[in-house]
Amino acid sequence: MVEQFVGKWTLVSSENFDGYMKAVGMSFATRQMGNLAKPNLVISMGDDGIISIKAESTLKTTAIKFKLNEEFDETTADGRSARSIFTIENGKLVQKQSWDGKTTTLEREVQDGKLTAKCIMEDVVAVRTYEKAA
Repeated sequence: MVEQFVGKWTLVSSENFDGYMKAVGMSFATRQMGNLAKPNLVISMGDDGIISIKAESTLKTTAIKFKLNEEFDETTADGRSARSIFTIENGKLVQKQSWDGKTTTLEREVQDGKLTAKCIMEDVVAVRTYEKAA
């Protein structure tokens, strides 16, 4: 199920990402950097079931490694310490991230050769769309 996500993806559009970053609690300066970054996502899976998601941009590169359905500690791109868990729900790779009594959900889905990442924080939704790199 995760195989469809594996590969290198290039960001082609981003809607309401600033609003999402604000809802999560990021500072103005961090949001400015986040809006400038046009990350490539590199998603891979090892034979041991460990999935890696690397976000590469000219400003910063972040990487996380995890197994499905196993909670882990994550330091987010903006420096938050969170607990995360990834699951597969209706064909989507769903990440729930919790910190300081707050929770955000990131739903990644592949349709028509594009990967969409829906970032949800309470009633704020951002959608980032990626195309597979050649």
